[in-house]
Amino acid sequence: MHSFKPESGERPGYDYFLSQPHQPFFLSGIVWAVLTLLLFMLGYKGILPFAADTTLFHAYAMIFIVISHFFHGFLLTTFPRFCMSAPIPRDIYVKLFVIYEAGAALFIAGAVFYAPLALAGMAVTLTGHLLVVSNFVQIYKAGGSPDKNDPFWLLTAHITGLVFHILFIAGFAFDLLGRELPWHQAVYAGGFYLYLTFLTFTVAQRMIPFFSHVMAAKPRYFLPLVYGSLLLKTLFFALGFPIAEAAVTFALAVYLLREFIGWKLPVFSSPAILWVLHLGLFWLPAALLIDSVTTLAQLWMQTSFLFAGMHLIAIGFIVTILIGFGTRVTLGHSGQVPHADRFSTALFWFTEIVVLTRFFYSVAMGLGIDMRWLFDLSATLWMILFIAWGAKFGPVLFRGKGGS
Repeated sequence: MHSFKPESGERPGYDYFLSQPHQPFFLSGIVWAVLTLLLFMLGYKGILPFAADTTLFHAYAMIFIVISHFFHGFLLTTFPRFCMSAPIPRDIYVKLFVIYEAGAALFIAGAVFYAPLALAGMAVTLTGHLLVVSNFVQIYKAGGSPDKNDPFWLLTAHITGLVFHILFIAGFAFDLLGRELPWHQAVYAGGFYLYLTFLTFTVAQRMIPFFSHVMAAKPRYFLPLVYGSLLLKTLFFALGFPIAEAAVTFALAVYLLREFIGWKLPVFSSPAILWVLHLGLFWLPAALLIDSVTTLAQLWMQTSFLFAGMHLIAIGFIVTILIGFGTRVTLGHSGQVPHADRFSTALFWFTEIVVLTRFFYSVAMGLGIDMRWLFDLSATLWMILFIAWGAKFGPVLFRGKGGS
């Protein structure tokens, strides 16, 4: 753990809070995870009137605010190490943090009360995203690592995210002008699959074998093949070709499952701090397989499973990985042994309850079974998960080892 001397008049706890990039981003991400879903639940149920479309609010908040907070925090800490470069200076990542918080606050307030303010918040958040990527590009160019394959694809994910971030803003701006564009769903899918899912995957395929002390032999075309498959999936979704989309999704699921099995991860003999990451990794092919089935079922049954596959990827793969990495990074970078105690292990299992509850809601609604209460339950469980994770690790993020 780094040692920092507090500046004159500055509280030691606050100084520590800003001593490493992941700490402010993780802690703020926990707050936004709870607040944005609470507001979405109230808006979706008609309890709280929204000035903006609730679906856009939910998609943008989850992709570019909540989950991005966690992965920006992680990568601002680790990307320089991937590239064998100097750490990001404190004044830079603190500035990025302030920009992100200002953008998030404006977007959330505007979405509820005054839509143009939400657009301004999105523009501020985009500025932060641009600065993050700009710093990553500089680190990538200056780094001395002989193998920059993974950093290249991390940059690719972020640059793709920037493109869809701009498209989100453009679509919302046209909505405010009364000229609704027909490609909202395509932009949501692109931001989710090509930015968030691929970004999580690129980090996971590098770090999970490393943490597991496994030399995973991956073909050189591994990452470009996954990116290309997700690109095809997004295009087929946007163009309304569900059979082609299901075929690509199924093929990707089978390919990833075969690759992951070939890594020979110690799935059944790992401590909890590792098996949660293994579980999250295998959720990806499982979720893609279920997504391909529900896509065809929707076509055949003329129904909607309310993005069942997407939510399985979001919570089963992305959030399980997030909780696992977040716990490990928080402990490891505070000078503690990365070990999951009983409470942490219970949080890992609780995450899977959240996954299944949201999935059962989609299945029930798709089959015409009125179980809308499962939506309330899954949203409530999500908030409990992040409140509990924050209560456990928030003091460590803010004050350091022991939280005192």
